Amino acid sequence: MKTIVTESLRKLLSPSLRFELRKAFAWLQDSLARACFWRWEMARFKLREDSAHDILYVGTKDRREFVQVLLGAQAPGADTRLRLQKSEHTLLVTEVPTPGALFVPQQLSAVVPLRRSLDEITGQYNSELRRNLRKHRARYRMQQALNDDDIASADRDMLQPYARARHGSAASQIQTQEVHRVAKSAGRLDLVLLEDDVVACHLGCTVTRSGKRYWSTVRFGYPDTVFSDHKKLREVNSITTFMALEWAIENNFDYYDIGTCLARPDDGLLEWKRRRGGDVDTLGNHGYLFVKLPKVGAEQFLWETPLFAVENGKLTLHLGVPSARSDEEVAVRYREMGFGGLSKVYLHCAAPPREQLLDILRSRYSHLNSPPVLEYVLSPEKLPIAKFIGYSRG
Repeated sequence: MKTIVTESLRKLLSPSLRFELRKAFAWLQDSLARACFWRWEMARFKLREDSAHDILYVGTKDRREFVQVLLGAQAPGADTRLRLQKSEHTLLVTEVPTPGALFVPQQLSAVVPLRRSLDEITGQYNSELRRNLRKHRARYRMQQALNDDDIASADRDMLQPYARARHGSAASQIQTQEVHRVAKSAGRLDLVLLEDDVVACHLGCTVTRSGKRYWSTVRFGYPDTVFSDHKKLREVNSITTFMALEWAIENNFDYYDIGTCLARPDDGLLEWKRRRGGDVDTLGNHGYLFVKLPKVGAEQFLWETPLFAVENGKLTLHLGVPSARSDEEVAVRYREMGFGGLSKVYLHCAAPPREQLLDILRSRYSHLNSPPVLEYVLSPEKLPIAKFIGYSRG
């Protein structure tokens, strides 16, 4: 009876509305978990040994470990609970909103806009990646897994081992029954073959948001013989992603979602996806942290740890520009920060930035159809002002 009612409701609701309902339900679950204040703790720990900043965390113990990963912080010492008072260099990180805090997502998706030719999309790849795709693509083919044995084998021999190899025993595994459900009804599971050998699998599903269709990667999987060989994994991983992109274009999707990863601008996986045309997007993220920047040295903290944040429903990026850093150092530090999908980029400075530096940072986004607006924010101990310094097209 429950199955009949669920299926009836599914038919009545549009795909976009179902997406919004799932999103609202996931947000509610996350909010209820955060509201369990009896599970909260207060912990203070250094950002890093060589950093002047430390973090005062207020929230659940389970989330604290994630905060350390997101901010690249070292593990708390044995005396964590003995010195909880804040200093002017302390960041306050909480699971509930606090005045003046940044609304920081935990994960982001990398979404490739489609409705254009494959050549247009790959034209934005670097020359080495395009050359490798041309060299190896013809040797690979994709085959949908339809029977239970093939699906179970892909889960057992590729999806689960690869997740453990990347994240250890704490890896978030997809339940076997969920893999079968997605493979048979909600999406599809494709095996990737090199000649006659299965070297990868791709589990994907359709997501409809605001009337637009996304072909969304749920999980990639690789056998031990592939992920234990770094060079081979790099080749197979690139080809698998490229073939999923091809399939999305051939089947008239509006976007290809390469999948979620840590919402950390310095994250290597996010950078890997950016080089394949992925714009940052909150699709698939339901959890947030609230980060209140330190009263002193915010520009130094954000130099060490840039942050994404959501403002009025749109993604922004916060970067730090310490006065002691030269234009050349800043250019090198933010060479890989040219993310598409941003509405604004904030430069936190101790003094107004030099025009030459602004030109360098603008150039990071000049390839985009809609570059973000750039603003600079002077440190609170200087002057609490922000100034428009950028442009926005489209």
